Amino acid sequence: MGKVFLVGAGPGDPDLITVKGKKAIETADIILYDRLVNPELLDYASITAKLIYCGKNPNHKSVSQVDTNQLLVDLALEGHTITRLKGGDPFVYGRGGEEAEVLATNDISFEIVPGITAGIAAPAYAGIPVTHRDYSSSVAFVTGVINKEIDKDEYWRHLALGPETLCIYMGVKKLPEIVELLTKNGRNKNTPVALVHMGTSKLQKTVVGTLETIVHGAKEIENPAMIIVGEVVKLRNRISWFEETYKNELLTQLTS
Repeated sequence: MGKVFLVGAGPGDPDLITVKGKKAIETADIILYDRLVNPELLDYASITAKLIYCGKNPNHKSVSQVDTNQLLVDLALEGHTITRLKGGDPFVYGRGGEEAEVLATNDISFEIVPGITAGIAAPAYAGIPVTHRDYSSSVAFVTGVINKEIDKDEYWRHLALGPETLCIYMGVKKLPEIVELLTKNGRNKNTPVALVHMGTSKLQKTVVGTLETIVHGAKEIENPAMIIVGEVVKLRNRISWFEETYKNELLTQLTS
């Protein structure tokens, strides 16, 4: 019987992989990796390791979750040491819970290796703390894509008047609808909003506005991107660091 490691690869910057996550990559016979995993992390793999891509590409045919689950089971039953490498954290919108359930049902040994989720890291690299003593004592991590059986108004009503900071995954395409539902249900239209595209990577780009203006300002932003709603976004003006640091480093390289 083999063993499966469900590993969070972090949000994009390869240096944000955990020590335990790196060890799991190095020791695996087989690595199943997702679309949002930085390819540089695969350089840690053994030269004999088999790499299997099983990412889910929006609007394109991809490997189904059912097939991925079965592949993990089949490979483990063959006796392999498998690292299932997932962007961010496997238990934060990564379907790691579903995969762990399947492994447990089949009596397959597994370990969970948490990773840094984009909901914390992307705002941090954009100079936005998700909590701050003067601005926000509560934060919610939510998805812009909800189950069709859930009442959308009820879902966003709870969030509009609840947590002071919202970190919204998978919401870029639904941004106009999200803005409408938040303001309709009581969130002030002047609430600051930021969109962080490819957070923590060299391609990171941030757009800032308010619930009233962000839809127009975010037309140039595509997935993957995090949406941050709340007064904490104001702090970006003072503590933004990554994009400016990277620009300065790039300028130094070009002029040296």
